[in-house]
Amino acid sequence: MTYVVTENCIACKYTDCVEVCPVDCFYEGENTLVIHPDECIDCGVCEPECPADAIRPDTEPGMEQWVEFNRKYAEQWPVIVTKKDPLPGAEERDGEEGKMEKYFSEAPGEGG
Repeated sequence: MTYVVTENCIACKYTDCVEVCPVDCFYEGENTLVIHPDECIDCGVCEPECPADAIRPDTEPGMEQWVEFNRKYAEQWPVIVTKKDPLPGAEERDGEEGKMEKYFSEAPGEGG
């Protein structure tokens, strides 16, 4: 099992999760994070840290697409290990529908 970042992280990018990860398996895109599913040790400490409830176990229904999404971008983006401020407007966008189509960017983040 692994944990994955889902659509609600897009355009919010809270980073509370990265500080608690014992294996540094979070990777940063321009406006979202992902978890490398092959590096995640399934400890679960990141899930309750996410204010947007965007981290889910891959055992939930419909998570297969998110496992592949997280794997694809974890292999392209830089690792992130320190907390940063969320994106401007994160609170307003938390829970918004259709964030993938509206906001997702394949550009890498700054890492850190």
